[in-house]
Amino acid sequence: MTTATVPAPSTAAPSRLRRTLALAGAETRLLLRNRTAVVNSVLLPLFFVALVPITGMGGDGALGPRLAVTSVGVTLVFLTYYNLVTTFVARREELVLQRMRSGELTGAEVLLGTATPTLLVTAAQVVLVLVGTAVIGEWSAPVDVVLPVLALLGGTALMTLLAIASTAITRTPESAQITTLPLVLVATAASGLLYPLSVFPDRVAEAMRLTPVEPVVELARLGLAGQTWDGQAVDWAGAWAAAPQPLLVLAAWIAVTAAVSRRVFRWAPRR
Repeated sequence: MTTATVPAPSTAAPSRLRRTLALAGAETRLLLRNRTAVVNSVLLPLFFVALVPITGMGGDGALGPRLAVTSVGVTLVFLTYYNLVTTFVARREELVLQRMRSGELTGAEVLLGTATPTLLVTAAQVVLVLVGTAVIGEWSAPVDVVLPVLALLGGTALMTLLAIASTAITRTPESAQITTLPLVLVATAASGLLYPLSVFPDRVAEAMRLTPVEPVVELARLGLAGQTWDGQAVDWAGAWAAAPQPLLVLAAWIAVTAAVSRRVFRWAPRR
């Protein structure tokens, strides 16, 4: 008579989580020890967010939603994207990525653990701006809370994948100032962060809506300010009626950059 054996519960998922969290903790400590990186990560994005309403840019509408929308776009570009490019390149050139990948950590765990501190700072920056708008009395209830969350999550995923792809043309952390410039310029000029797309000719505006960061800004503006890309005021139903195009464009960019980054990313420096 045979006795049935009960399979032991799988510990793969908890082990992966523990490894990723351990790596994320180590990366966080490294970030906090680098005062220059901390200042650039915390103060520089906030400076750009404050600069937009001061200079009269960023479109029309109440100050609070404008600040919130600007914080999403600026933080993703100037903090998430740029920081991750420099971090991934620095770890690659120091052979850290190669050594970690040769152990128990999988490639996804290495990349996620390395990116986690920057992603946490990104979320904290956006929350800080939202709290700041409430403190100065400019807070206004969003038209919808789901669309801004989707914008932040999708934008974070896209910026991470774009950073991974950008490492293929970035040899040193210092050269990231040059290699990240095209995306930064496109993001600031064609996303509606500085000027609403409605000021451009229709064909130009429609083309700009296909750039990487514009759908993130558009979704955030729909939910937080109740405005479409061309400045029309909408309610909850109108916001969701206008959301399919930016959602599809954002999903398409994520799919494309995921395929590209998987193909071009290198774990070790070229010799």
